[in-house]
Amino acid sequence: MASQTIGYALIIRLEMPTHPGAFGLLASAIGDAGGVIGAVDMRSAGKTTVTRDVTVTVASDAVANAVRGAIERLDGVHIVSVSDSTFLAHIGGKIRVEGKLPVKTRADLSTVYTPGVARVSLAVAADPRKAYQLTIKRNTVAVVTDGTAVLGLGDIGPLGAAPVMEGKCMLFKQFADIDAWPICLDTKDVDEIVETVVRIAPIFGGINLEDISAPRCFEIERRLQERLEIPVMHDDQHGTAVVILAALINAALVVGKTMDQLTVVVAGSGAAGTATMKMLLAAGVRDVIPVDRAGAINRTDRYENSHWTWLAENTNRQNRRGSLGEVLKGADVFIGVSAPGILRAEDIAGMARDPIVFAMANPTPEIMPDVAAPYVAVMATGRSDFPNQVNNLLAFPGIFRGALDSRASRITDGMKLAAAKAIAAIITDKERGAEYVIPSVFDTRVVEAVARAVVAAAVEDGVARRQLMIAEGEDVTAPV
Repeated sequence: MASQTIGYALIIRLEMPTHPGAFGLLASAIGDAGGVIGAVDMRSAGKTTVTRDVTVTVASDAVANAVRGAIERLDGVHIVSVSDSTFLAHIGGKIRVEGKLPVKTRADLSTVYTPGVARVSLAVAADPRKAYQLTIKRNTVAVVTDGTAVLGLGDIGPLGAAPVMEGKCMLFKQFADIDAWPICLDTKDVDEIVETVVRIAPIFGGINLEDISAPRCFEIERRLQERLEIPVMHDDQHGTAVVILAALINAALVVGKTMDQLTVVVAGSGAAGTATMKMLLAAGVRDVIPVDRAGAINRTDRYENSHWTWLAENTNRQNRRGSLGEVLKGADVFIGVSAPGILRAEDIAGMARDPIVFAMANPTPEIMPDVAAPYVAVMATGRSDFPNQVNNLLAFPGIFRGALDSRASRITDGMKLAAAKAIAAIITDKERGAEYVIPSVFDTRVVEAVARAVVAAAVEDGVARRQLMIAEGEDVTAPV
């Protein structure tokens, strides 16, 4: 998510001479600075000068600055304004509320508002369950953050996090037709966050916690799950874990190993790492070894962090100790949700046959795929410019779609496992290979498959308050 790694377009308005060759000099200067001209539009023309809008694609902020500097050094060329395509896309925000019905007449007004709406309000007040039929509750998710752990940016506060939360809401709508809204809270206090979400929860059908730092995120999610009867999920934990498991299911098939044969080393024991390890264990992985900066988490050392204590008691069966490189010896899988550059090629070389490496640190992974290539059997990252992108977008739209459709009271481990298996199953036996263990985020089959699997698991786990006919997608029982 760090902006310096993503290309974008500049729209540069220039006033420049009309003499022959002037534009050629401009184009050369832009090209030499690393920019690529995509379009040139005339704004106005005079006898000695013209004003043009020149669209230039740049690979990074550094290239953008170089392009601007090169233009400023040209004689007779004046930069009138510079617009950034990414910033232009955010003007006024990226989402809005629109009514589903037109209000053009007095009859329309009295139907959607007073006095007609009073009958509906009384019906909901008399039977709150009717809110699922008669209000936005049936299809609305709150995307809640305090802005303390925004991917690639860190603690940038509630307003700084707002554009990211808006983007998340767009994805909910685009991929799963869920109406989501950003709730950016100006507090880091766990009690205040929990109380605020509880107070606003009645109108929402689900709560998506986002970019809240560990270990507070664990406590916030747990307490909200206890107090609310709607699905609550911290996507940074569970969305990541679901997609990692989906990719690992297929990667294991590629190398001819079963889940109960795998020893997995996980670098990073924060929110995503902890949830991933718990999910791997639930999926039947033989052993998981958590590693943090100080080395492997083990039963010999004592930890102040209660989550690390749980990991020490429930993972690392052989109580291995040592650095990442030391505990990787003989392991089948490396999963990194930690920091760039911490994994070495020689570490992979010491792993078991056909090693699987998921280097998830973003934007720079624990090891670059080209460095790992001679040693790995299956490689995945969190980046879109390499094969096998492990992206939460494969999970959260379908999980919440299924949870809302079944009116689940919570999201269970069974629902998350079902989601992972559904994602993995998108790829057929004929298609599966070292560079295709996870479907594209734009594969239109994913959300529906995940939603249907989640609905079935919600019914099986006894948390569904509305059952669907899985085969045909039709209601078979009224909401309870």
